Amino acid sequence: MSRKKSQLKSHSHCVFKISYHIVFVTKYRKKCLTHDMLIRLKEIFLEICERWDLDLLEFGGESDHVHLLIEAHPNIFLSRLINSMKTLSSRYIRKEFEEHLKIFYWKKPVLWTRAYCVLSAGGAPLAVLKKYIENQGKN
Repeated sequence: MSRKKSQLKSHSHCVFKISYHIVFVTKYRKKCLTHDMLIRLKEIFLEICERWDLDLLEFGGESDHVHLLIEAHPNIFLSRLINSMKTLSSRYIRKEFEEHLKIFYWKKPVLWTRAYCVLSAGGAPLAVLKKYIENQGKN
């Protein structure tokens, strides 16, 4: 989607490669997301990533959840990013697909559940890193 996936990046006196796998689930796990909504969500998340100077490496989803693979810099406040992503995407989607979403959410204007999943992704497995660090200075 954006830059190359395997390169180290630099930002404010450091070199890094930090990737996050983020999952957002629809409120009440309603199967309300359509193909057109998923396309629009990808556009929205790309715009948000550009504003935050991040790379959206992958995006995919189904009728009740979406997955994002994001490469971030180390001074990002992940909870603020996620709050921004959920708030803005919900606002745009609820406005642009209002009639469709009324079928699923008739009381409050919602799209996502309050919870989310975030996992660190990429690089060597933890066992390999532990062994590498454990063996430092032993040669």
